[in-house]
Amino acid sequence: MKIAITGKGGVGKTTFASLLCRAFANDGARVLAVDADPDANLAAALGIPADRSADLQPVARMKELAEERTGASGGYGSFFKLNPKVNDLPEQFCLEHDGVRFLWMGTLEQGGSGCACPESTLVKRLMGHLLLERDEVVIMDMEAGLEHLGRRTAESVDALVVVVEPGQRSLQTARQITKLAGDLGIEEVFVVGSKVRDEEDRRLIEAEIPAQQLLGTISFCEEVRRADRDNCAPDRLSPQALREVGDIRARLLARRSK
Repeated sequence: MKIAITGKGGVGKTTFASLLCRAFANDGARVLAVDADPDANLAAALGIPADRSADLQPVARMKELAEERTGASGGYGSFFKLNPKVNDLPEQFCLEHDGVRFLWMGTLEQGGSGCACPESTLVKRLMGHLLLERDEVVIMDMEAGLEHLGRRTAESVDALVVVVEPGQRSLQTARQITKLAGDLGIEEVFVVGSKVRDEEDRRLIEAEIPAQQLLGTISFCEEVRRADRDNCAPDRLSPQALREVGDIRARLLARRSK
């Protein structure tokens, strides 16, 4: 199963991504966690020690690798391969921790509408490989936009999950992402409520999100906040959050099987 997770900044998207990875791994699935958010925090949320992740470099910034794989020797404006070899890259650059493998994809630092450069080509080809050719659960922590997903790869995402918090700006972002996902051909778009403190918060989300789209909610709890403060995996400190995400995972699988 290939799952992309997105949402407005600060809503708990990375926390949810890490808990979903743990829920799948605890059930025996082979899980690859991919950080494609420019504000990269997934490694820490998975509990990967800082001394292990300190030397990691995002694939999107590996210029020499991109030039080697695409055959771009003349710099920008030169001819290069649009279909470089990437199938060995996950094993080469992944870190494995506590039953979950982690890959830092990163994002391209570019302005305007995009660039046709070796780094962009490598990232897009690798994204396609992860979504189209890997036989495992791939969970991608993405930024609010869907720039990483071209039409072909977008159609291969089994589910796009938008994380929201109880607030109109977050819910508006969810509506915008849902529309964009539809334009890209993503048929399964779901929503998860995060940082829900009380029944009023829950009712707000349920009133704004169609029932068939809402997978469930995650309660606000001090243990998750403490995990962030102490730079450790939230599943270690909050069994409640892990149970709630486990229920969300079950609903996601059930709706995908219909």
